This record gives sequence, C-alpha cells and structure tokens, in this order.
Amino acid sequence: MTISLHSYLGLSAILFAIGVAGVLTRRNVIVVFMCIELMLNSVNLTLIAYSAFLGEITGQVLVFFVMAVAAAEAAVGLAIVIALFRNRQTVNIDEINILKW
Repeated sequence: MTISLHSYLGLSAILFAIGVAGVLTRRNVIVVFMCIELMLNSVNLTLIAYSAFLGEITGQVLVFFVMAVAAAEAAVGLAIVIALFRNRQTVNIDEINILKW
C-alpha cells in the first residue's frame, strides 16, 4: 500500500495553514516561533514528497538547507526572546515595543 502524492501535499497544506493561523492569531513570541517551525516543516514535507515522486535527489538536498535555516532561526530567535524577556519581563508581542522610536 502506497500513499499518493496528493495525500502528502494535502497534509503539507494543512500543516502550513495551521502555522499561518498560529502566526497571525497568537500573541506569545515562543508560540509564533513554533508556528514558523511548523511552516518550515510543511515545506520540507512538500520537498520530500516531490523528490520521491520525481525520483530526484535535489529536493532531499534542499531539505538540509531548510533545516539549517530553521536551526539558525530557532537559535537566534530564542536568544532574542531571552534578551527581550530580561528587558521587558514579558514574551507577549503586544507589550514588546522596544523597537519603536
């Protein structure tokens, strides 16, 4: 029994939509970063599905670059969140106005 390409793409679209909804509706910075990671993982799933469907390895190689970007985003994002929490004592996006003039 094999799973079709449409099933993978449908799951990837659902995961991406959940990530977008989380970024647009959540106020906690950590949850927003988690939703961005979910969106990146849905893109990885799409790349792997197309790579397997087409018999090419380029999609799988590209996934490693996306994973490296996701790891760097998580490290830098967490450092920024810790710095903002030490400065403002909150991780709520609405209450962080440190970048305003």
